[in-house]
Amino acid sequence: MASSSTPAAVREMQKDLEELELLSDGANVYKLIGPVLVKQDLAEAKANVKKRIEYISAELKRMERALKDLEDKQNSKKESCLVS
Repeated sequence: MASSSTPAAVREMQKDLEELELLSDGANVYKLIGPVLVKQDLAEAKANVKKRIEYISAELKRMERALKDLEDKQNSKKESCLVS
């Protein structure tokens, strides 16, 4: 997953969750699976969106930590080259 699209995906899913929260309990919710719309329970749809938000947010944090570690290593190598 590209780092630039990850925050956008989280924002989009948060909007989706907000829209799902507006629905009444008896509302029909459909999930697109390939070319087919499949009926899905509202509570299940909300839970799925929340799980995706959590997963992508965790991946974003993991990628940020990895990037910071690589930047730290790069700076360390740069400093050791300058000292030598």
